[in-house]
Order: sequence, then structure tokens, then C-alpha cells
Amino acid sequence: MAVMRIAGRPLVDGAARGHALVTDSPLSFWGGVDPHEGRIIDRRHPLHGARLAGRVLVLPCGRGSCSASGVLLESIANGTAPAGIVVSDVDPILGLGAILGDELLGRIVPVILVSEADRASIATESIVTIRPGGILEVEHGPDGRAPEPCQP
Repeated sequence: MAVMRIAGRPLVDGAARGHALVTDSPLSFWGGVDPHEGRIIDRRHPLHGARLAGRVLVLPCGRGSCSASGVLLESIANGTAPAGIVVSDVDPILGLGAILGDELLGRIVPVILVSEADRASIATESIVTIRPGGILEVEHGPDGRAPEPCQP
């Protein structure tokens, strides 16, 4: 497998690994994510129905109200949150939810800021490893495409 390294900036530092779930559309956790099931429930979002739990969510930024940080915190508490989040715009709402998860629950969901071009280079189902300090390692198949998804 080919591995691409991306130097990002940690908004919430930590380590994580999972298959990427990529979207070009912002997502609001409040009203857009079910924190009990860990699925996207916003019917207008292109990833409607997708499962977030254990994946690395790659998106431009969050969307919506400050309540989204509470929904992310609830997802972290329930074990249904993404393993990590990669954004290309600073997102204080998602950052706050992740910080609260660490402070209140001792569970870290890293939030990493990367350039738009770097975000666009990550394909759904690529294996993304987030290292402390904001370093991403993105594993693509030998043909440069994302590896086949894991079977449930």
C-alpha cells in the first residue's frame, strides 16, 4: 500500500486510526447525527445513513449551532463517535465537543486541521492514522485508490 503523509495542525491533539468517511458538505451533529446509533440522520446530507463510529470523518467543517458540541460529547460517551475528525476550516464547535470528551470522559477524539487540497486528497475507505502533533498517514491501495472497505 502507498502511504501519503499530511502535516496538519491539531485543534484537539491525539491519536486515532480508522477508515475515512469523506464528504465535501459540512455536517451539523445537532439534528444531523444520532448519538445513540452513530449514524448520520440528516436526510439532506450526502452521507445520510452512514455510520460514523470508529471512522475518521473528513469534511470541510461542522455546521450549525453550539449544541453540536453536546451531541459530539454524547456520541463520545456512547462509543458511537468518529475515531477522529479532519477539517479544512477551523471548527470551534467540533473542537469543543472533542475537548469536553477528553476533559469529562478521558476519551480523545482528535480534530486535525489540514489544507483544502490535503483534505481533497483523502478518499473514502482510505485507512487514516492520526499521530500526535497532527500528522496524518493515509494508506491507499497500490493503484493509488482507497483500499477495499472492511467487511462488517
